[in-house]
Amino acid sequence: MTESHSSTPTVIAGWREWVRLPAMGVGPVKAKLDTGARTSSLHAFELEEFECDGAEWVRFSVHPWQRSDEDAVLVECPVLDRRMVRSSTGHEQERYAVTTEIEILGRTITTELTLSRRDEMGFRMLIGRQALEQGFLVDSSRSYLGGRPSRRTRRLNRGREA
Repeated sequence: MTESHSSTPTVIAGWREWVRLPAMGVGPVKAKLDTGARTSSLHAFELEEFECDGAEWVRFSVHPWQRSDEDAVLVECPVLDRRMVRSSTGHEQERYAVTTEIEILGRTITTELTLSRRDEMGFRMLIGRQALEQGFLVDSSRSYLGGRPSRRTRRLNRGREA
């Protein structure tokens, strides 16, 4: 392993990995590691803003499985901010941004996520440079270097019965 600019050893990651969002109760979910994206993004729907102890919060649902609307997870978390995000197609959209932990390749990191409908995208989650800069180097020729969940979980992710 090489050393990153910090004291954290760099871990080699594949271009796609299984991750968990423990504070949100989401995972495992298949994520694409995208060095072209600044911020990470999570598929979220039914977004509802509310106030909690004087702070802005957002409630939303997550479909963890690709190409499936089963097993939705309801999440509530504080809003970090709202920001304009340009998609890979050049379309700008205002999105909620939140902070959460991501478990990836045996590490837990804290990063920002924007919330967006990703129904038509190949992956329910995208991991961007802000997260990857915390000690990850992406090998675009490899996948799932952190291992895979059980066969049952993988089949559910493909929209098939276990």
